[in-house]
Amino acid sequence: MSYDQYSPTGFRVLPPVVKNIIILNVLFYLATIGLGSAFNIDLTDILGLHYLAASKFAPYQFITYMFMHGSPSHIFFNMFALWMFGSVLENVWGPKRFIFFYVITGIGAALFHYLIFYFQVNPDLQLMNAFLENPNIANLQQFISTHRFDNSGEIQPLLQQFNNNFGILQMHPTNTEALQGAVNFVSEYKEHFLNLPVVIGASGAIYGLLLAFGMLFPNSLIYLYFFIPMKAKWFVILFGAIELISGFYDSGGNVAHFAHLGGMFFGFLLIIYWRKTDNKEQFHHWQ
Repeated sequence: MSYDQYSPTGFRVLPPVVKNIIILNVLFYLATIGLGSAFNIDLTDILGLHYLAASKFAPYQFITYMFMHGSPSHIFFNMFALWMFGSVLENVWGPKRFIFFYVITGIGAALFHYLIFYFQVNPDLQLMNAFLENPNIANLQQFISTHRFDNSGEIQPLLQQFNNNFGILQMHPTNTEALQGAVNFVSEYKEHFLNLPVVIGASGAIYGLLLAFGMLFPNSLIYLYFFIPMKAKWFVILFGAIELISGFYDSGGNVAHFAHLGGMFFGFLLIIYWRKTDNKEQFHHWQ
């Protein structure tokens, strides 16, 4: 196989692991739609990856989240990229090394994302805990002044009641009933707040595959938008820079940019490790 250039139309083989991952993703997506419409079961909430400190977190979500997608375009572009880059890598590495790489970069992407998330939400959690440990109007005001409340779902009517209690406390700071109501709300809101983020999608692992392709075939041509030729190494650097910038300036979006970077980071570590171990094995083989 020539690595001088690479375009999706030039690759005709669909290796078994890539094929099965695509099938699983499609089945999970159809199940999400079917169970949601027929039985009102939110499969995303069950199989998507929640924050580790959330009550809805379960260890299996580190695997299942990679098979969940939120829209037709989400799953299409992820599966297209999986086929485009993953087929080449599976043929080069073999199925065992490929599936190991895919799973590890997917898990690493999630860990990296929630590590960044921890530093983002920790100030809010500290203020909530400070009020719950020492309930008074001063701690409550400090929390309210810096936090932007989410009022989605079942928390909305509770938030309205909390606002009423807060109004009472502003006039009568020692009102025990209003203060207890505020404590109850902040306790429930903390759980709601921790359960809010749910990571889904194969993008973290896909970015790991992208990084691997760029490292193994740096001078191969990738046709951006099927038209613009670009060497794989520059393609990887471009997308990595876009994700880094987006991670800092698009914090309010629904895209887990730092998960993408996490997939690339763990992929980089794995490839460096394999290069060292493969070189050692080759050296001992020739001795």
